[in-house]
Amino acid sequence: MALKTKKGVAKRFKLTKQGKIKYHPGGKSHLQTHKSGKKVRRLRRARTVRNKKELKYLKRMLPYG
Repeated sequence: MALKTKKGVAKRFKLTKQGKIKYHPGGKSHLQTHKSGKKVRRLRRARTVRNKKELKYLKRMLPYG
């Protein structure tokens, strides 16, 4: 039986060559008028998952990268 990719996770996370998982944080799609420019600029950048437990969990949901 083939492994299945969790499509909700696949849409939100990507695997890097080094095996890290990168994602874009939420909170940038609307209600930006009260957020500082600094915060909005920081939200543009991708981040990597650092928590080892979450990393293991997410890698299981993305079996083929």
